[in-house]
Amino acid sequence: MGKNIQKVGGQAVLEGVMMRAGDHMAIAVRNLQGEISVETEEIDSWGKRWPILKWPLLRGAAGMIESMKIGAKALHFSAVVLGEEEEGGESGWLSTLMMGLGFLLALGLFVALPSVATRFLAPEGLPSWQLSVIEGLMKVFIFLAYLVGISQLKDIRRVFEYHGAEHKTIYAYENGKELTVENVKPYTRLHPRCGTNFLFLVVMVSIIVSAFVTWSSLPERILWRIGLLPLVAGLAYELIRLGGSSDHWFIKMIMFPGLMLQNLTTREPDQSQIEVAMVSLENALSGSSEKVEESELPLIS
Repeated sequence: MGKNIQKVGGQAVLEGVMMRAGDHMAIAVRNLQGEISVETEEIDSWGKRWPILKWPLLRGAAGMIESMKIGAKALHFSAVVLGEEEEGGESGWLSTLMMGLGFLLALGLFVALPSVATRFLAPEGLPSWQLSVIEGLMKVFIFLAYLVGISQLKDIRRVFEYHGAEHKTIYAYENGKELTVENVKPYTRLHPRCGTNFLFLVVMVSIIVSAFVTWSSLPERILWRIGLLPLVAGLAYELIRLGGSSDHWFIKMIMFPGLMLQNLTTREPDQSQIEVAMVSLENALSGSSEKVEESELPLIS
């Protein structure tokens, strides 16, 4: 196994894990009967169709949107397996609509709300860079409050346990270990390519980028924040790529806060959850016909 290690990515779903390897993904979910249901699918990545999306900065924004689309599909499958949705009921346009509504909610919570709050709470006459720093601190506070809040929900705690199983399994695989519960369990739940890291870097990069932008009104300010999102996501993705491959002290320092946040978004999994993650990764690897290009390094959500 250690002779041909691919870079893999994944996402925790309801009672399961989605894994992605090369041009293939697999979703494994423990159903109500205690068995593991698996669905596999080939991925027609945007980078293959439009090579320009493999370029630095562009690949980050494209990868974020593509990951959201794949993640929505994986969540739908897990909900169907658990009987919470009818098969085909949330696929297609409705699934896309749900993803779009989620994106709009995120824009409202992490873009519009901090901008509006800064407008009314910050002292008058501050230069734009200081307002950007205050707004950025509000984003960090909202982000942390959001993570702490959702971590109190029972169903989300279960997802976070599968998130931990996903990370441990990927770590064991990337270190060339045979995928057994005994080999996987000792590994850490904290992974530098995690989506939690990515989101935290998006917040921090947005603070720096926004400090160089001036505006004349609140609506203009919000529009600037939204318009800069592709650039911010692109820069954050390049940092994640560095974090996953570099041992330099400065890169480790940048990655450290996001790693610590994973103590909120991952929980220690049990044996049955690790088994699901292993089944998912094994199926993704068995169907993959090509290695991941460095320009298409998948996130571990």
